[in-house]
Amino acid sequence: MTQVLDPRTAGGRVRLAAEQVTLAYDDHVVVRDLDLQLTEGSFTAIVGPNGCGKSTLLRALGRLMRPTGGQVLLDGQAIVKTPTREVAKVLGLLPQAPVAPDGLTVADLVARGRHPHQSWLRQWSRDDEAVVSEALTWTDMAELADRPVDELSGGQRQRAWISMALAQGTDLILLDEPTTYLDLSHQIDVLELVGRLHAERGRTVVVVLHDLNLAARYAHRLVAMKDGALVSSGRPEEVLTEQLLADVFDLEARVLPDPVTGTPMVVPVRRLR
Repeated sequence: MTQVLDPRTAGGRVRLAAEQVTLAYDDHVVVRDLDLQLTEGSFTAIVGPNGCGKSTLLRALGRLMRPTGGQVLLDGQAIVKTPTREVAKVLGLLPQAPVAPDGLTVADLVARGRHPHQSWLRQWSRDDEAVVSEALTWTDMAELADRPVDELSGGQRQRAWISMALAQGTDLILLDEPTTYLDLSHQIDVLELVGRLHAERGRTVVVVLHDLNLAARYAHRLVAMKDGALVSSGRPEEVLTEQLLADVFDLEARVLPDPVTGTPMVVPVRRLR
């Protein structure tokens, strides 16, 4: 398993922050008065039951949704006031189950990661070509570069999208449930790749995950949400307690050391209500 950076050695500079953020769809409030700080070099997993606001929060952090109250700050500046192209140079967001246009090849998809760095004054260059080639090689997708994305397996598609994020050159990467619809072996494959992005490339990673045991294995910080509020935040062993599982997930469970990694492992007993 890829070893992530120790939280004690991760940089302390706040890269992305939510300050008293409220998020709503029309009159339906999904997240209310939420505060969250994401520091440089960290790997954070957001967990919580369905409908608690995890993905909505990630959309706001990625500038895809404007808060109805409070603000999101990117490097200390209000993200909604920062030009889209400038945000895209430092922050990449992979939505849940992204879809590529029919017939688009892996190489063309990854090349789209270079768009924020181009303008009418700066067109496609050899440097862009080199970055795309490196991203394909680093994610083991070079041999599939000419394959249409829609012909790939689920795990290969996720690798292609992560390769695009790598080519984008951002040091902040947000991923919304990147393991959805994947079998267990491909879930591990994708999370190993994300872990390498963090450990070897120094990326600050925020990921929404449903599987608590995988979240505890790969992230060194968990953020637990319920009903649009942040309930607990800290190291996996601090957050994944039997009491929190009861309060947040309505689940009676035992928390044991993972026999492989020593990280918390949740063993469900029964649903409480």
